[in-house]
Amino acid sequence: MDRYSRMVAFFKVLLPLLALAILATLFLISRGVNLEAKIPFAENEVADRMRNQQITAPFYSGAAENGDAITVRAKFARPGSNGAPAVAEVVHAKMTRTDGDIMTLDADIARLDVEEDMATFTGNVLFETSNGFSLRTEVLNSSLRGAAGSAPGPVAGNGPFGTLDAGQMEFGAKSEGEPVHLLFKQGVKLVYQPKITED
Repeated sequence: MDRYSRMVAFFKVLLPLLALAILATLFLISRGVNLEAKIPFAENEVADRMRNQQITAPFYSGAAENGDAITVRAKFARPGSNGAPAVAEVVHAKMTRTDGDIMTLDADIARLDVEEDMATFTGNVLFETSNGFSLRTEVLNSSLRGAAGSAPGPVAGNGPFGTLDAGQMEFGAKSEGEPVHLLFKQGVKLVYQPKITED
């Protein structure tokens, strides 16, 4: 047997033995698996998730009875139960009216009561319209059937004519198909800022 054949025969024996040695070492130094390890969640968090079922990143798109297009998205949503309203968190809603006007609404929390035909937005509510209004309040109630509602508490922001503050606000169309009007009440303060035209 020549030298090359002897080397081949030697490595045929050595390499499998070396592989077995490596595998044995891996099994010897590896730690045992703890089959009783718990999922890394606090027990109260798991119970809360089981009790409060929620949808992540829900999105709704539809139309009101009068044809206005509505889209709503949120970070989380939980269905209502036992008479309690459905709740959504970090909400952005947009309504595009049939006449082209657009209204958007952002809020920390929204509660939807279908039986009362009412959505209540709370927490840093931002109400904006395509004709230049940008208003903030803490609570805003809106009908689920169309562009109508009210802010029962203080409202502050900007309009196409300047800045304003008011104790309350109502919005809605006087009749079907007409533009949405904003009505400010309870100690309205308006600072008029005329537009400066360039010559």
